[in-house]
Amino acid sequence: MEDTSLSDFPLPENLLQPLFAASNSSNLERALEILINSSRSAKGRSYLASKNILPVILQLSHSLHCNSHPDLLILSLKLIRNLCAGEIENQNSFIENCGVELVSTILSSFENDLCEEIIRIGLQILGNVSLAGGKHQESVWQQFFPFGFSNIARVRRRETCDPLCMIVYTSCENSRELLSELCGDQGMPILVEIVRTATAVGFGEDWLKLLLSRICIEESFFTLLFSRLSCEVVKYEHVFASVQVFLLSTLSEILNDQINKITISSDFVFSTFEILNRAIGVVDFFSRGKSNLPTGSPEIDVLGYSLTIVRDICAQEGKADSHTNRLISLGVLELLLSLLSELEPPSTIRKTVKHEAHEWGTSNSPKVCPYKGFRRDIVAIIGNCAYRRKYVQDNIRDKNFIFLLLQQCVTDEDNPFLREWGAWTVRNLLEGNEENQRIVAELEIQGSVDVPEIAEIGLRVEVDPKTRRAKLVNMS
Repeated sequence: MEDTSLSDFPLPENLLQPLFAASNSSNLERALEILINSSRSAKGRSYLASKNILPVILQLSHSLHCNSHPDLLILSLKLIRNLCAGEIENQNSFIENCGVELVSTILSSFENDLCEEIIRIGLQILGNVSLAGGKHQESVWQQFFPFGFSNIARVRRRETCDPLCMIVYTSCENSRELLSELCGDQGMPILVEIVRTATAVGFGEDWLKLLLSRICIEESFFTLLFSRLSCEVVKYEHVFASVQVFLLSTLSEILNDQINKITISSDFVFSTFEILNRAIGVVDFFSRGKSNLPTGSPEIDVLGYSLTIVRDICAQEGKADSHTNRLISLGVLELLLSLLSELEPPSTIRKTVKHEAHEWGTSNSPKVCPYKGFRRDIVAIIGNCAYRRKYVQDNIRDKNFIFLLLQQCVTDEDNPFLREWGAWTVRNLLEGNEENQRIVAELEIQGSVDVPEIAEIGLRVEVDPKTRRAKLVNMS
């Protein structure tokens, strides 16, 4: 059968014959489709490697690109991508036959035209090759860093963002030198554009999370990246930018998924506290929030995600326990206890007990939760800080906050799971601390507020009907 797909330009026989022989087809388009299908399996990739097909496909791709035949070029690139997926012989051949330079030339010519499929497949090729190890990663890095990566990062497409993150992460995963370059003056703009793209179009794979986890949580570059993302703030007259919100929400999700499995840097801990402190200073606490995170307000969302990050940092045990102590020394407990005391009571208490019967701070107009779950997040952090830390238990007692925390053991319309987190906090406040247990037992119960969650640590409150005094007794 005559190959009509090449009627516009001729190709050398030394390129066509190996492909025709391997595919048992005399039509180039059909031959490429057959080989693409065959190369999906490890056996097929190994067979084609034994036939030395990859150098032929690289030469073919060069000719197709020079002669502007994008449909066949896409097929040839797909075949290269498949051949380089886990087959070391093909991955080595790709480097040896200047495959990185070829892909760079092809991508640079299509960036402005936004031929998304060619850019996506080209990046997937580089990603598969990078997975082969250091030599392959360095070859890709030297060709594309920084300008090639920067140009691709500006393409606002999920299909290009995911493989780009794969390439950058795998290159830096085991190389301090490349990581330092990425987080330096030339590389930081790449990260900024990656985060902006992911903010605009999202991401479909975990490579972005792996990259941000390494740079922001495990290493000491969070402050730098967060500050570089603030340039759009002036334009929208906000203190924080939507891209900063996206970064914090992603880091919060990473940390929540990897509690006790991820190494946290001291820089990340300190920077998050600084951001939290700053957000508290700019949020309007007299406007009740009507939604969960994200709310659409950058300031409120930064506050909320900062709290969830601090909550999960304080939930870590073992070596990471020092981070909780660091946060406490920075003043996170005093900051949040003071804020909690200024909030209006939970909805259950507001409905059943007159506000005047309780001491909720000195403000005439109590603050309200700026988003649903705000009170719960504060209580969760306090509870995590009090876990097996007697000095925290004593500090809370000395500052007369025990009763305030007992009042959090109720349901609240604006704070799902407040009762459970309140129970956790009270448990940690009383466990192993006889003085705190004595204080609770001597508290005068006001109104009809009850704290049955104390039963979770084997205690219950009994109230003398005459004296209205409470005491803690062992349930056993």
